[in-house]
Amino acid sequence: MRFSRTVTMLLGVALAWPLNMATASAEEVNVYSARKEQLIKPLLEEFSRATGIEVNLITSKADALLKRLETEGENTPADVLITTDAGRLHRAKQAGVLQPAITEALQKQVPANLQDKDHYWLGLTTRARVIVYAEDRVGPSELSTYEALADDKWRNRICIRSSNNIYNQSLVASMIAHKGAEATEEWAKGLVKNFARKPAGGDRDQVKAVAAGQCDIAVVNTYYLGQMIHSSDPAQREAAAQIDIFWPNQDDRGAHVNVSGIAITKAADNKANALKLVDFMLSPEAQAWYAEVNHEYPAVEGVAWSDTLKDWGQFESDALNLSRLGELNTQALQIMDRAGWR
Repeated sequence: MRFSRTVTMLLGVALAWPLNMATASAEEVNVYSARKEQLIKPLLEEFSRATGIEVNLITSKADALLKRLETEGENTPADVLITTDAGRLHRAKQAGVLQPAITEALQKQVPANLQDKDHYWLGLTTRARVIVYAEDRVGPSELSTYEALADDKWRNRICIRSSNNIYNQSLVASMIAHKGAEATEEWAKGLVKNFARKPAGGDRDQVKAVAAGQCDIAVVNTYYLGQMIHSSDPAQREAAAQIDIFWPNQDDRGAHVNVSGIAITKAADNKANALKLVDFMLSPEAQAWYAEVNHEYPAVEGVAWSDTLKDWGQFESDALNLSRLGELNTQALQIMDRAGWR
């Protein structure tokens, strides 16, 4: 199985991180992660092997982890929060459960637009939210921008997740940042008119719907398609084989991107160890592992892409500072509600 061979290949060799930082004393760091265990535990185990710092891991849904941090307050055992989407990271910042602990040395490793402008969090991996289309029913020359998805020619042809989904909220927030609230609301109303069905399911379900002919195009995060391409489920692989990626807005601002990110909790008792973990997660080997296993783009520039990412080609990405996605989230959700995006 490809996943197993990849893990063995990448983690069978020690990651290039200072072994002399290992300590004989018992040290630990406590991590709350919205990433699934199989997408984080192998790296955390390698960190422990390299440093002697024990990692205590709790995984759960992103919103549940934030609620837990708020409830636990100063008594939380968590030192580190790892979660998905800049919008969620901003919510954690606003909830007062994080601290502005990202050091200048760490900031320099990640492009400025992929981190909080006040240094509360930074991106670990990048994903793009793109248009996918049925190769037998849509030609790439018919596609252009996110804005063009509101054109009448796409009436009853678009599948997308609900307005409750943070990924869509962040996409709309990016539109507000670039186009303003009034233009974004008009766009959202036009997009909703083009829905082929009531929004339902996750991104994989949108891909499946396109493959099944329920719609001709969909908006999804790239890594979900990567997961389907390499899935052990033949049905997922078959659905993924019937669609292709289109990179929107390549002649202007670029495709919308987002991150999975990391932050130090306000009540962290093991701050020094937590910062060592952040540094480790930004190492080229850790970044390359994520690209290979979960088909996400490295946040650190210069790290090699996996073959799957290379197959999708180079693209221009939106350089908007992702802090804006969180700041504009409430306005985005209000616009989506008024547009009838359910």
